[in-house]
Amino acid sequence: MLQAYMNKLGAVLLILFGMWNPLFAQRAGIQGVVLTSTNEPVVGANVVLKGTVRAAQTNAKGEYLIKGLVAGKYSILVSYVGSTNQTAEIELSGNELLTKNFKLDEQGLLLNEIRFIVSRGIKGNEHLPELNDFSINAGKKNELIKLDNINANLAMNNSRQIFGRTPGISVWENDGSGIQLGVASRGLSPNRSWEFNVRMNGYDITPDPMGYPEAYYTPPMEVVDRIEIVRGASSLQYGPQFGGLMNFVLRKPDISTRLTVESQNTVGSNGLFSTFNYVGGTEGRLSYTAYYQKRRGDGWRDHGYFNTDHAHLEFSYAVSKKFKLGTEITYMSTESQQPGGLTDAQFNQNARQSTRSRNWFSTPWLVPSVNAEYVVNAKTKLSLKAFGTIAERNSVGFVKAITQNDDFGNRQVDRDFYTTYGSELRLLSDYEIAGMNTTLAAGLRYFRGHIDRKQQGQGDSATEMNFELASGNYPRDLDYVNLNKAAFLENIFRINDKLLFTGGLRLENINSTIDGRFSVVNGQATNLPTTTRKRTFLLFGAGAEYHISPTTEFYSNISQAYRPVLISDLTPPATTDVIDPDLSDARGYNFDFGYRGKVSNYLNFDIDYFYLNYSNRVGTITKLDANAQTYQYRTNLGASVSKGFEGYVEFDPIAALFKQSRFGYLSLFASVAFIDATYRDFQTTTVSNGQLVTGNLAGKWVENAPRNIHRFGATYSYKGFSATWQLSAIGKAYADASNTSTPNAAATTGLIPGYRVQDLSASFKFWKNYNLKAGVNNLGDVRYFTRRAGGYPGPGIMPADGRIFYLSAGIKF
Repeated sequence: MLQAYMNKLGAVLLILFGMWNPLFAQRAGIQGVVLTSTNEPVVGANVVLKGTVRAAQTNAKGEYLIKGLVAGKYSILVSYVGSTNQTAEIELSGNELLTKNFKLDEQGLLLNEIRFIVSRGIKGNEHLPELNDFSINAGKKNELIKLDNINANLAMNNSRQIFGRTPGISVWENDGSGIQLGVASRGLSPNRSWEFNVRMNGYDITPDPMGYPEAYYTPPMEVVDRIEIVRGASSLQYGPQFGGLMNFVLRKPDISTRLTVESQNTVGSNGLFSTFNYVGGTEGRLSYTAYYQKRRGDGWRDHGYFNTDHAHLEFSYAVSKKFKLGTEITYMSTESQQPGGLTDAQFNQNARQSTRSRNWFSTPWLVPSVNAEYVVNAKTKLSLKAFGTIAERNSVGFVKAITQNDDFGNRQVDRDFYTTYGSELRLLSDYEIAGMNTTLAAGLRYFRGHIDRKQQGQGDSATEMNFELASGNYPRDLDYVNLNKAAFLENIFRINDKLLFTGGLRLENINSTIDGRFSVVNGQATNLPTTTRKRTFLLFGAGAEYHISPTTEFYSNISQAYRPVLISDLTPPATTDVIDPDLSDARGYNFDFGYRGKVSNYLNFDIDYFYLNYSNRVGTITKLDANAQTYQYRTNLGASVSKGFEGYVEFDPIAALFKQSRFGYLSLFASVAFIDATYRDFQTTTVSNGQLVTGNLAGKWVENAPRNIHRFGATYSYKGFSATWQLSAIGKAYADASNTSTPNAAATTGLIPGYRVQDLSASFKFWKNYNLKAGVNNLGDVRYFTRRAGGYPGPGIMPADGRIFYLSAGIKF
């Protein structure tokens, strides 16, 4: 099915390319160089034609070029961090290539230190600007992770290193292949990052953010330019998730050259081979990128083979100076063998072993999108994104408790088919009110998701990956349709140069329907009654930001959030289970208060207190029916609260003492989080000797929520060489809400011990176009685990990888 869609979309792209080709003829253009006050080239300066969609960035020589312009008057804006913006008014005649050079002045940071800033040891996280594209970030707890600034095993998407400087991020390390990402913050569940609103280039890549938000697709980190994280306060502009927004921004077309070609090839332990190949550039009004990554390996554990292919194609065309069109298409193909879980005894004996040799998993993923941007005037602009997902989740294997040996009979086949589409219209506008400079962000969203879930099919008795049924149909065959319409408004009120306030709201409308066959027993089908849930409600939020200095600020925000009832909440595990007809969405709010900023060129910090209230949590209790028979009842049970402190500090002692050094620079960082995630009044019931016994989880730790998440590191850099050592020190957690310490026989409940893991990575850039990268993950070869799985890909303990090595070589020209 996906191959047919690929063929059709490829034909559409060829037609579009053919339509655009006659428009490539060049008209007027602007070129020039951007220098510092000491005549050094400024690399990465933004050159924007105000009131248009046209822009460029300076290259390694400080040069820029914008072509394909119509004759007329233009206003050029040149900006770079640490400098005063420069503007110039020009007028172009037909076919003229005008040269306009700029020199940037000092402001805060000395411009003659630009090269020094680039080469110094501090390579850490930044925070997002007050306005970013079509979003307001002022007053919000946020992080900007620049992948180029990180020494990490990007070929394997090593989350522990990538999020090392982001405080409070917990990581499930049970997928050494790097295919899927499992992260969370503030005591929330890392299960496929489902508490985050996961996006790529600003649009959805999960099956259904409102009905099944599990992130089965993660882009290759070798093509990710940056990761934008906005904690829970993102619920107004993006969606309701308690965790907030996590947006992977892929590398954009190089707008300073016609053609950039890159190849990065990696080998490593356990048969790892990865090749990443990229092309991109700009010709006149057309910008383009394409990449392909192939990654395969045998895995650290037995029966842990993986083979993945990623491809991405992107075009962007400036139809006029105010209107730009673009299209993207992303495809992933996966073949992953799942080693399964272990009992505690098996883990202690040999964590690399596997008793599941026939379990396979595959998630073919296709994400097409189109986008348009229109600049109304210098103060107002519009953006439209339309996107879709055509994807599958397929598994086959022996999935019974880990205490049962594989009988090598027929395997169970489960398949999901996702077909979704949606669109978002956004507006950003500057205006004045009561003498204040204000900015309005507004948007409309429409989304339709369809999940066709087929489970418990009888597969073959072979060992290879095969998702075809050996006989019969799927006993469980469900349809889930979710419609979501939303609108939001958020505004910045700038009281003066130091103080601003934000306020906003989001209107949500959700319409979910589930029906189909739940099971077939002795030829008798049990059908679920068609269930439709409709709700409409408002979310509110407000924030503030006060600038102590040009580079430091206090910030605070409070914003409502919610977790919709998911398809998994509406699907009972057994026919005897009962779903509360009044089951409602979980609701709550996030609060932040923090202080962040930079001191000169040697200190970067962000320290905050947070409070997350999670009410109406969905859970299951045991009840007795009229015949004194037990059954499970899924309902809203109570609340949990996560509160604590997060801190990130990075310090360069050499830069602080000596300003400049001929012997390199040293950066020391600490990313720490103290999290108190506990249940409040949360009722539970069990049956003992035929009697119903009532209990309460009040005071218990939230499952999978360690209280301490600390990471420390050091980076040494000298010219083209850089090396980073990192220590991750993570506290203990519990696998269940009852905080069971002694593990059960199936290893699905019990303590998850704390652990300490070290990583070492280095890179060397030479001869301008070449690089070498190498590293060791889990330097001490520690045996640990971060998850006890209750079902697939377990059940049981899911060990993290032991010591692995990697070596990578790349070229870019």
